[in-house]
Amino acid sequence: MRAQPKASHFVNGAYVEDTAGAVIEVIYPATGEVIARVHEATPAVIEAALAGAEAAQKAWAATRPVERARILRRAVDLIRARNAELSELETLDTGKPIQETTVADWPSGADALEYFAGLAPTVTGETMPLGGDFVYTIREPLGVCVGIGAWNYPSQIACWKSAPALALGNAMIFKPSEVTPLGALKLAEIFVEAGLPPGLFNVLQGRGAVGAALVTDARVAKVSLTGSVPTGRKVYAAAAEGIRHVTMELGGKSPLIVFEDADIESAIGAAMLGNFYSTGQICSNGTRVFVQKAIKEKFLARLAERTAAIKLGDPMDPDTQLGPLVSAPQLDKVLAYIDKAKAEGGRLVAGGGRADLNTGYYVQPTVFADITDDMTLACEEVFGPVMAVLDFDTEEEVVARANATEFGLAAGVFTADLARGHRVVGQLQAGTCWINAYNLTPVEGPFGGVKASGVGRENSKAAVEHYTQVKSVYVGMGPVEAPY
Repeated sequence: MRAQPKASHFVNGAYVEDTAGAVIEVIYPATGEVIARVHEATPAVIEAALAGAEAAQKAWAATRPVERARILRRAVDLIRARNAELSELETLDTGKPIQETTVADWPSGADALEYFAGLAPTVTGETMPLGGDFVYTIREPLGVCVGIGAWNYPSQIACWKSAPALALGNAMIFKPSEVTPLGALKLAEIFVEAGLPPGLFNVLQGRGAVGAALVTDARVAKVSLTGSVPTGRKVYAAAAEGIRHVTMELGGKSPLIVFEDADIESAIGAAMLGNFYSTGQICSNGTRVFVQKAIKEKFLARLAERTAAIKLGDPMDPDTQLGPLVSAPQLDKVLAYIDKAKAEGGRLVAGGGRADLNTGYYVQPTVFADITDDMTLACEEVFGPVMAVLDFDTEEEVVARANATEFGLAAGVFTADLARGHRVVGQLQAGTCWINAYNLTPVEGPFGGVKASGVGRENSKAAVEHYTQVKSVYVGMGPVEAPY
């Protein structure tokens, strides 16, 4: 087992195993090789994590924010010092090229921890004078938070969720995706080494039943999910039964609009990053690329040239630019979408099938043109390296078509006219937008969606609202007057 962890779970500061739980095999997507086996959390392990988190959180909430920050900052240093080995593990877990994981996965997780370590001591209440009397507010942690991760950025997501939760005085129980269970265990190790008290960050493996047990437990105050819209609907409904706080970062079918005056090389580069990076397995990808008709054929010709030059191969090779999809079921799903796009009349510009590498879950980076709004490829989230190019005439038309979806996670606009860029973004129904850029998500900026793409925000100061609650205190400074 190339990546076998010490045990399946991390609870109350130590690795924990219970072989009574169902086996989960961890597959290296580049070869199909089983690289580790973990067990699902049993009721006993779940109970230990919940009880430990509840007990540890009370003392943690009473700890000075600056002391919490010091611990998180030590974790940042450990992650950065070990980035090479952590990135190799991330590549084994996900199949993403090492040239990506070394710069985008654990490093962005470290950035989140560093940001919230700095922010925590600055979070304060307010005072509202009322003449003699006054009101003051206190920002309090929520308590025990549950984080449920996705398989596309497993370690980054674990950091994005735990950083504000822990910095602001909460405990977190994190359930990684059963497809990519390894990175969160390393994060738990690092937290304890950095000085985090036991119980404040627990990791439980499992499928949906484990998540459901956590989401519905009375001791849980908040649920943060990154996942698909169908999963989000189930988790949101379950959390609502207990009137729990929720953050839902769900899927998308995001528009990337390219006007005729755009820098075409930059727009093509953004479209490729927004469809092929991480083998297209990014929730905010701009998978509906709207190109103004005057430049459509020029755009497609150059896009085909650049797509043909993408290097597929061994994810551990630093020169590899595109790795495999995460699993065999995901490969089957993406190939089915490609076949459907062909059948519905899409014009194949690049790729169009499984990559001939004799190993792993590889698919060619694929581009379809002449896609119409009613085609399946324009409506459903593929989560693979498949780009749909649509054309348009006018600004008003493209805004209306871009918004004609249940999703609202992200959107991008490329134009030399910044007034138009701001005007169009102002009309797009999306929580995260870019002008002349795409898929850049620094921790300093809020990230999240609208409509079916989610509620709440991750990162930035906005996350404070989602991991704390406000207590309002009225202070009377004189005698109480009553009519009776």
